[in-house]
Amino acid sequence: MPFRVEYASRVHRLPPYLFGRINNTLYQKRRAGKDVIDLGMGNPSDPPAKVVIDKLSEAADDVTNHGYSKSNGLLNLRRELASKYFRKYGVRIDPESQAIVCLGSKEGFSHMCLALMGPGDTAMIPAPYFPVHMYGVVLAAGNVVALEVADSEKFLSNIAYTCQHFYPRPKLLIINYPHNPSTVTVEKDFFPEVVKLAKRYGFMVISDFAYADVAFDGYQPPSFLAAPGAIDVGVEFTTMSKGYNMAGWRIGFCAGNADMIRGLATIKGYYDYGMFQAIQIAAIVALRDTEANVEHQSQIYQGRRDVLVEGLHRIGWEATPPRAGMFVWGKIPEKWQQRMSTLDFAMMLLEHGDVAVSPGSGFGPAGEGYLRLALVENENRLRQAVRHIGRCLERMEQSPPPVTAKIASA
Repeated sequence: MPFRVEYASRVHRLPPYLFGRINNTLYQKRRAGKDVIDLGMGNPSDPPAKVVIDKLSEAADDVTNHGYSKSNGLLNLRRELASKYFRKYGVRIDPESQAIVCLGSKEGFSHMCLALMGPGDTAMIPAPYFPVHMYGVVLAAGNVVALEVADSEKFLSNIAYTCQHFYPRPKLLIINYPHNPSTVTVEKDFFPEVVKLAKRYGFMVISDFAYADVAFDGYQPPSFLAAPGAIDVGVEFTTMSKGYNMAGWRIGFCAGNADMIRGLATIKGYYDYGMFQAIQIAAIVALRDTEANVEHQSQIYQGRRDVLVEGLHRIGWEATPPRAGMFVWGKIPEKWQQRMSTLDFAMMLLEHGDVAVSPGSGFGPAGEGYLRLALVENENRLRQAVRHIGRCLERMEQSPPPVTAKIASA
């Protein structure tokens, strides 16, 4: 009898990976020598500041940096995070008890869910949702209620309604502004209302602030922790992946409520021995000395945003210029929505136009009918991508693909 591997039930709760078809086709086309323009993943293509790379090399040459580090991160790195929060948002954070270093904010978020959630617990998340917001809770054996994020007033109203009608009441609220994938933003008066709801209904809050450092046209994304009483009820995750171009370095932070930080530290203490110290030392330099580089990077993304949005408008697409983040959230033309699912439309652009994008349905049912396009290529490549998309759709108009059933994500 052949040996059989039995997965845990948590694995069976995960749906088929919706981006799998796209990633496999992208890989095969590139193996065949095709020049595919990849706007699918928000993977920064620009380098970190040279002073940061130089500090990494210097620190890696120091033999004392090659042992295990503490799982909560170097104190001096947490101090730099606290300094940034005070300088940029006017928020005072105790680096000893209210901050922790994560192996990327995604790791920290997932382990925070393990610290807070369990069977029978419910989390409220924004819809459409970044996958880890859904499946970090699912892997922690929790349940999820997804609330539409497009209208901030309605979102707040739905939080209250959910708390009033669910038993037991939701234990956790996850918020994400600037929002990925839809690019929705809020003003700072939004967060005091979140704090009031959290205190009224007794739920904790996790703010995913991944795009804090990438904003346009003078807009400054507000921090949840700047709201009065926010540290009483929640935490905020930030990252150096975006504005600092350090995605592969996997440096994230969690700051806020000391008890929630302690829970995350407990879980991390069992899972890892901390981040390579040379990376942490370089991150200190990045936080301390490269804010001008971060601002310049936002200007680069703003230029790319303008090129992409103008190009999409020119070929008849609806796309609102985002105020922050690394993406454009574009609405698929109605005539194509009637013919095929969002996933099949994205596959068509890849197979016949050599442009890879993320189908909105990969972010849940609320994303159906939209594409997420990452601002990771230079302006000339983005213009080229728009031309490819336009020509692809013109060809498909003449030889239309068969109508397919729409695919809803779990």
